[in-house]
This record gives sequence, structure tokens and C-alpha cells, in this order.
Amino acid sequence: MVRVAARDGAAFEILVGQHSRMLHRLAYRMLGDAEAAEDVGQESLLRLWDHAARWRGDGPGVGAWLKRVATNLCFDRLRRNKFVSAEDVPDRADQSPAADDIMDDERMRMATIACIGTLSDRQRAAIILTYYEDMTNAEAASTLDMNIKAFESLLLRSRLTLRKAIETNGLLPDFANRGAA
Repeated sequence: MVRVAARDGAAFEILVGQHSRMLHRLAYRMLGDAEAAEDVGQESLLRLWDHAARWRGDGPGVGAWLKRVATNLCFDRLRRNKFVSAEDVPDRADQSPAADDIMDDERMRMATIACIGTLSDRQRAAIILTYYEDMTNAEAASTLDMNIKAFESLLLRSRLTLRKAIETNGLLPDFANRGAA
């Protein structure tokens, strides 16, 4: 970061290479739009370049800082667009399961996307960062600028709200009535 602060293009290129795919993946899953995801990734990296002189090495790492910036940029776009997608990132390899499995999976995926779309922006981010981006609770809490206990409470509420939405839409069996069968 010292080299980037000194406007060393080669050092910045290294950071871009290390973090651009992660930024695109995170933004794509939050926004559901490849072009918007690319814009968020570029804006996040541009902010890193612009703020490099103020960088302090005692805080979170560059990757965590970029995730926070990208997440906040996605929040801004979501407030404007109110859309979310859990579609696979376009460059992901096709696993080609059987046709009926594809149809069932697609129905479940679309229904889950719809249910995730009913969550508040922060609940949506908690689910996506934890389950789609495989971040630890501590990393996700830092990304959302929350303490760990507040994040865990948010994640619990997010799971409960998502589960209720999924059950309401008939995507999961009603476990309360399972013993009666």
C-alpha cells in the first residue's frame, strides 16, 4: 500500500489482480447484473487508489476494506434498484446435471432469490456475505461495520426471516406437522 500511495502503477496492478474477481463476484451476487458488478468492482478499486495515501496498516487488510467498500456501493445501488440475484457468476463452469434436476433446482433457486429479495438490505447482505461469499462472521461483521455480537444477532434474524419466507412459499415442508404423518 505504501507503493500504491506513491502512485506505483505496478503495485496497484498486483492488487487489482488479487481482488478484482472477488469484488465482481460479491457485487454480482448482491446486484444480479454483470455490468453493475463490474462498475462496483472498478469503483471500489478506484477508491483504494484515491485513498491509498491515508492507508493505515493497523486496520483490516486490503481485501476486507475492499469488501466493505463494495458492499456499501451495492447497498447504494440496491436502494435505487431494489433487486437481488443469487444467480451464478457468468464465468462459473456448468455442472450439467439431469434435466429434471435442473428444472427442480431452477425452481428452488428462483424461489429462494425471491425470498432473499424480501429481506431488508442489511439482512440480505448478512446472508450473501456469510453463505454465498463464505465469509466468517467476524469478516462479515467488519464488512458491515458492526461488532460481532450485533452481526450474529442480525444473521439470526435474517435466517429466521428467510426460513419463514421459504416456508410460506411452500419450499420447505412444515416441520411442525411432520410427526403427524
